[in-house]
Amino acid sequence: MTLTITTSEGTVTGILKGRLDTAASQQFATDMEALLENADKHIVLDCKELEFISSSGLRHFLSLRKATISKGGDVTIVGVSDEIKQVFTITGFYSLFKFA
Repeated sequence: MTLTITTSEGTVTGILKGRLDTAASQQFATDMEALLENADKHIVLDCKELEFISSSGLRHFLSLRKATISKGGDVTIVGVSDEIKQVFTITGFYSLFKFA
């Protein structure tokens, strides 16, 4: 699992690649600190190359959402596969996020 972060005109984009499973979750938490530091901005999570997300991965997405709400930013998730979208739907997380 890799997280690449880019910034452009007030938008911070996190590009996720690989499997965000329990094993990768701890490293992802460390890597996403840069996203949390920018919680006052518009954050885009690009999931085109995300192959899998576990409940621990969903928990990190939720903590990012909470941080952006408290600091006046927002999160948009783009490029999710049907399988990932189904995980968000089944867990009830789909209604918590903005998808594009």
